[in-house]
Amino acid sequence: MSTTTVVHLLRHGEVHNPQGILYGRLPEFHLSERGHEMAVQAAAWFAGRDVALLYSSPLERAQETAEPVSERFGLPVRLDDRLIEAGNSFQGRAFSSRSIRDPRIWHRLYNPFQPSWGEPYSAIVARMVEVIKNVRKEAWGREAVCVSHQLPIWMARRAAEGQRLWHRPDRRQCNLASVTTLTFEENRLVSVGYAEPAAELYPAGRTLPGA
Repeated sequence: MSTTTVVHLLRHGEVHNPQGILYGRLPEFHLSERGHEMAVQAAAWFAGRDVALLYSSPLERAQETAEPVSERFGLPVRLDDRLIEAGNSFQGRAFSSRSIRDPRIWHRLYNPFQPSWGEPYSAIVARMVEVIKNVRKEAWGREAVCVSHQLPIWMARRAAEGQRLWHRPDRRQCNLASVTTLTFEENRLVSVGYAEPAAELYPAGRTLPGA
């Protein structure tokens, strides 16, 4: 019989960000109260699973999301820079649809297929594929949880499903505290799953913002 290994990509919960800053990789952005509740519900979703390994992006919001999983399974949180948020030249500023009308930033928007304003999609996929392969090997025959961010998780999923990397950001299926599950038979990916353990905390069923 073949060996089944499962790698779960858990997106962090809601971040306290009253000013609406595109926080990217900036430090000191922590989970909101609701974000902590989301993390607890995500951890509960893994109950009964054979989780043997827990990794996280080094950013605070990801580590805080990993804590309830760590407590539930008695696992240390291992940090891996490859799970970090995508680089973005707009981080640190409030950014909205109105912002693109500012001529001063047009030089960053010339190529949405790369994208020209941040870390190339291909680079994100390369590091996510690398860490997933390493985690799969380490958790062989069991399950692992990797806490990351929306764009890296979405890029890993699109690559796994053989889809083009360029996409519309408003159509990403990677909500807060969601779980994207990659199931492998030996080294072969056999399925991609998606769940939203904290959906009841989304206001009026809406997708919550946040990177």
